Amino acid sequence: MAKRMKEKNERNSSKLILNIFMVLVFLALVGGVFYLSPNYIREDYDGKTKVLINNNNVTLKMKNDVYIDDNNNVFLSLEDVENYFDKYIEYNEETGEILTTSEINIAKMSTKNNIITINGEDEELNSSAIEKNDTIYLPFSEISEKVYDVDLEYIGDTNTIIIDSLDRKQEVINTTSETKLKYKPQTLSRTLKKIEANEQLIYIEETDNWIKVRAKDGTIGYVKKEDLGNVEVTRKDREYINKVDGKINLVWDYYSEYVDAPDRAGETMDGVNVVSPSFFSLTRGSNGEIYNNAEDGGTEYIKWAHDNNYQVWAMFSNNSLKDTTSQILNDYDKRETMIENLMNLVEEYNLDGVNVDFENMNESDKNVYSRFLIELAPRLKKIGKTLSVDVTAPDGSETWSLCFDRNTIADVADYIVFMAYDQYGTSSNKAGTTAGYNWVETNIKKFLGQEDVDPEKIILGIPLYMRLWEEKEDGTAKPEIVNMKDMFDVLPANQVATWDEDLKQYYVEYEKDGNKYKMWVENEQSVGEKINLANQYNLAGIAFWEKDRETNDEFWTFVKEQLNK
Repeated sequence: MAKRMKEKNERNSSKLILNIFMVLVFLALVGGVFYLSPNYIREDYDGKTKVLINNNNVTLKMKNDVYIDDNNNVFLSLEDVENYFDKYIEYNEETGEILTTSEINIAKMSTKNNIITINGEDEELNSSAIEKNDTIYLPFSEISEKVYDVDLEYIGDTNTIIIDSLDRKQEVINTTSETKLKYKPQTLSRTLKKIEANEQLIYIEETDNWIKVRAKDGTIGYVKKEDLGNVEVTRKDREYINKVDGKINLVWDYYSEYVDAPDRAGETMDGVNVVSPSFFSLTRGSNGEIYNNAEDGGTEYIKWAHDNNYQVWAMFSNNSLKDTTSQILNDYDKRETMIENLMNLVEEYNLDGVNVDFENMNESDKNVYSRFLIELAPRLKKIGKTLSVDVTAPDGSETWSLCFDRNTIADVADYIVFMAYDQYGTSSNKAGTTAGYNWVETNIKKFLGQEDVDPEKIILGIPLYMRLWEEKEDGTAKPEIVNMKDMFDVLPANQVATWDEDLKQYYVEYEKDGNKYKMWVENEQSVGEKINLANQYNLAGIAFWEKDRETNDEFWTFVKEQLNK
């Protein structure tokens, strides 16, 4: 009896072990299936045209179907062009006009005719933009390279569109033997197609012993590294502007329209690499015409700057003419005229860039001001010139602060210049500092945070002046601008200054002839603290308002040393 029970228990144990083994095998098979199943996902686009943009398959992300006419002309919807090529594209339903920009081009076209205007030049297209199923479509295969600087290829056999940006690096690699293009970088992965020996493929990236490539027909997959030769660069990344070496150290060189450009012969500024002379401005009633303040002495000034390896970013000011600025900004033809006039001046004087300084604008003109910059930026990039734009601190008055869309400006311009001064300005009737450290830092954080501006786009503007405030009995105060170099000529002798750790400035207060005076001092120490902020937050550089307010030539050496710490 005991023997039979033992045999029965042994059989049950063996059966249990077998069952456990079978379960483990089943689980392993299930795991294998789950591991390998992505290799067998069938691409099903439900009749859609396959679209590859810079080696990314965006077919199922397109907002509308691609339209291809009987002549194999490719049309993309305005929504998809906006999504992938120009987020600032505009369509006027009433006129049928479309305004679109790329990195280096601005174009105007219409649904009502075949004329396209690219960078101010008209030409005729084979097809206009069209409306189909309540959707606007652009003749993309015809304008792809002209406007967007991309190459488009339509492969009818596989119903595939391949779009490559011509300003991006492209690499190719050749097969050394017949091989297979795999869905995933695994030997057991599904074979997408066979590749012949010595076939050229577009190199995408390397993954362990596999390389991700794109075949001629647009199929993207993986090939064993051992079956491929060396990578060759067929196109390099394009640099649009002549970039400044290292951190930007800019000095505005202001002079009025009533005098000649300053004669700087024999002068040098140690460490400075950009000068911004006040060459161009608007005049009252302008319809896009620009006053040229470089005619007298400007050519000599530019030669001096270039001889000393300073780039010249000419200032273009609106002279705070709010009404004139508004009239131009709200009229596309006037904006276009202004841009054309500015471009002619930039090329005539062989400038390195433009510093746009529009101030005192309507808050309601914020978007059209951005539109002006959106349309100007590609024209300057096309010829390798830099665009910088001056703005004030966020969250101020309507005409001084709220008139700027800093995020858009920073996006389209090469640099956005934060004029970090006039915390307490000429219009204030309360005494205060021109640029306190804590105020400057708070606003840098706003640029980086609420305005979402990349730090490498921001140039920090620093004042070379301060204000002497005469305080009256009723608590109001009257300011007088004092240049840094003139501070000791203004302050009475033997004045005691106290250091304010929050403002990181010296403060002076005294009485004279029965009146109380206050001054928050800008000197090398306070300037150095602001330069440290630019370094701490990895900003693009600094800018000084303005030339000839500094103490002496040694000041620029001090700035260079601080900036390069």
